[in-house]
Amino acid sequence: MTYCLAINVDNGLVFCSDSRTNAGVDQVSTYSKMFRFGVDGERQFVLLSAGNLGTTQAVVSKLKKDIKEQSEVSLLTVSSMSDAAEYLGEINRAQQEKHADNNGANFEASFIIGGQIQGDKPRIMMVYPAGNYITTSKDTRYLQIGESKYGKPILDRILTAKTDLHTSALCSLVSMDSTMRSNLTVGPPIELALYEKDTFQLQHNRYDEDDEYLRELKKAWDSRLVEAFVQLPAIEWRPESPDESSEA
Repeated sequence: MTYCLAINVDNGLVFCSDSRTNAGVDQVSTYSKMFRFGVDGERQFVLLSAGNLGTTQAVVSKLKKDIKEQSEVSLLTVSSMSDAAEYLGEINRAQQEKHADNNGANFEASFIIGGQIQGDKPRIMMVYPAGNYITTSKDTRYLQIGESKYGKPILDRILTAKTDLHTSALCSLVSMDSTMRSNLTVGPPIELALYEKDTFQLQHNRYDEDDEYLRELKKAWDSRLVEAFVQLPAIEWRPESPDESSEA
């Protein structure tokens, strides 16, 4: 399974992904699901992937090939983030169609692409297997692919348009920790990327399973959750009304 997350706030973007690929209880491997493209000072992209591993690797290889061969259309030539999402969707659909008749197997893959091109604002888009895409809104500041449900509550409670980048990054790691706690098919190494608006430069961290910061974060979050829980107002049991206590 996979969990990838991208956050869009007023002053930039945050990306977070795990690296676990599970093909059964006895076949667990790690592959990076975060890929970075760009030119410092001009444009920056981060790509997150989920779904069939063969498809995602083929899509990423095609993106890299188009850049290397200086193709007419590539991530270095598209003029907007919308164009980048459409280009990615076309490649994704084409790679899936190559294997469409192969015994009915599922070769679908989903992506999140985000970043900024000069003259355009920072944006993130989720690209579906069919090639279409959606973006964030003023009410929804993040996009998720993969195992999304466990990491969602913290995002809904914390994130707003005004949330600063470093708080957003911390929120993404807590979201990832909550997912790993509830689903063993999601796991380290964890990758985290931060993009500050109009800088056209990326910051990137990788956290292995034995990373000290990741352990301290998990320990602190668990402790604060317990402290908050024990301070909740006690339940006051109310007396039943005559109608409620009477037998039917």
